[in-house]
Amino acid sequence: MSIQTNVVGPLPPQTGSDPYGALKHFDILKTLGNGHFSVVYSGRNRFSGVYVALKKVELSRMADAKAIEDCKREISLLQQLNHPNIIKYISHFIEENDLYIVLELASAGDLAKMIKHFLRSNKLMPEKTIWKFFSQICSGLEHMHSKRIMHRDIKPANIFISAEGIVRLGDLGLGRFFGSKTTSAHSMVGTPYYMSPERIHEHDLGYDFRSDIWSLGCILYEMAALRSPFYGENLNLILLRQKIEALDYKPLPTNFYSSELRLLISKCLVLDPEKRPDIIEVNRIAQMMYSRFTNPNNNNTPTPTSSRNDSASGNVTPVNNR
Repeated sequence: MSIQTNVVGPLPPQTGSDPYGALKHFDILKTLGNGHFSVVYSGRNRFSGVYVALKKVELSRMADAKAIEDCKREISLLQQLNHPNIIKYISHFIEENDLYIVLELASAGDLAKMIKHFLRSNKLMPEKTIWKFFSQICSGLEHMHSKRIMHRDIKPANIFISAEGIVRLGDLGLGRFFGSKTTSAHSMVGTPYYMSPERIHEHDLGYDFRSDIWSLGCILYEMAALRSPFYGENLNLILLRQKIEALDYKPLPTNFYSSELRLLISKCLVLDPEKRPDIIEVNRIAQMMYSRFTNPNNNNTPTPTSSRNDSASGNVTPVNNR
């Protein structure tokens, strides 16, 4: 069986009609990032002039079936999704035993880069900005969940931002489609700092869509604190698991962020997944909060509990996680 058939299934022969269907149709501009088997480049299509992200997957290095399945899954899930807050799939092709996935380019980088910018600037992220981005993340995830697709790897590096300030969820290689009769999954995949307790547990407890809600809580916290709630120096998986299961994270300061923001974090970071809100509820709160900050006629804009000390002026007081 050819690599092409094995990885992405039978493809129609390249006829030259797809302007995105061959590497020669692109000018490669720069490297954006690297993965285990992949490299992501920015490129410009020579026919349309459109700037894109080109994800090159080195198929020849994929020795195990799981890596190949992840690759197939990403293409399949991308093809099912059409939402302004999810990275748009454009095309894919194989050339010299490498798979290229052509994706919409988010030219301003990712949320991890943005968080680092605020940290280097010694400034906290304004709450209006937090709700602007978080509400878009929730909109994209609600679309995914409505299609019964779970992301499973929500983290700042997988949340992309366009030059216009549009936020898009991406990197669906670990995404999982749940059939109508599927209620839970059992594989431990994702990035540990953002993994829910049921996923990181030493026993296989199984998990469902509310595991993504835990990850949202971690993201919302990190935008405010500029650090993952469960970050710690030299943590191994066992110590991280203990930290997560003890809900060992420092509360956000009350003098810069609203009680509504802190309450939503606490609702998402609940050990029992059945007690977490679903994405519809989280998105409703996020949209409502962003509307409060952006509507000039709204007199109900949330305010911090207190206005004392440096944090009130936006200077960073680091959240030191134990």
